[in-house]
Amino acid sequence: MANPTFEQLLEAGCHFGHLKRKWNPAMAPYIFMERNGIHIIDLYKTEAKLAEAANIMRGMAKQGKKVLFVATKKQAKQIIADLASSVGMPYVIERWPGGMLTNFPTIRKAVRKMTTIDKMTKDGTFDNLSKRERLQVTRQRAKLEKTLGSIADLNRLPSALFVVDVLKERIAVAEANRLGIPVFAMVDTNSDPSTVDYVIPANDDASKSIELIAGTLVAAMAEGLEERKVEKLDSEAAETQAETPAPRRERRRVRRAEAPVAEETAAEAPAAETEAPAAE
Repeated sequence: MANPTFEQLLEAGCHFGHLKRKWNPAMAPYIFMERNGIHIIDLYKTEAKLAEAANIMRGMAKQGKKVLFVATKKQAKQIIADLASSVGMPYVIERWPGGMLTNFPTIRKAVRKMTTIDKMTKDGTFDNLSKRERLQVTRQRAKLEKTLGSIADLNRLPSALFVVDVLKERIAVAEANRLGIPVFAMVDTNSDPSTVDYVIPANDDASKSIELIAGTLVAAMAEGLEERKVEKLDSEAAETQAETPAPRRERRRVRRAEAPVAEETAAEAPAAETEAPAAE
């Protein structure tokens, strides 16, 4: 998927910022103008920054790295869940679990607890519990699923974060900054871009804007995953081709090595017969 044009960004409403009185001065380089008390984002800069972010995320996907998508605001939840799921990436759309990155081992324990409950259901242990205990376990499982179900396959810290609203997800951004994890983010005119490694200046409130920006990044990651798959297949095919002719070459080499020995034996045989009577 090609990066969106200026017109597509304009149509999606990516240029609408917040009220002038709510702005963050650090966003000044990304603001084009002010109209009717509302800041207008410079879409040429959005276009360039989005292309840069998409290219980097494509490379990450190609290397098999995981990017954690974070969006807990209502209008972004389902969009991010669908897009992240389409490329097999983890995501958080409910409340951000405090310490999810800085205290990752504890989060993994909670995920393993969820797996243990699933195992109990399959091996019949669950059926031996009392009705009250079963109800408690079921509720606990549902709660864990809602909070951590989307990161169940995240066995190690993500290589990067993609955040829709850095102001709302400030805890997630702060944890990533503390651990040195790169942050990609849609940054509106009321946010601080200094906490983000790859700023994408855009309207983070409109669902169309969120879908266009996040969709572009996910499409780039899909391309990276496809390239990784093709390279893997090519590598396996090359290994197979390299291994298959080897025995034939070996047999030819052995035959060539044995040929002179056979000729020498054939040449020596008559000589031995001729010398035999002389010995008598």
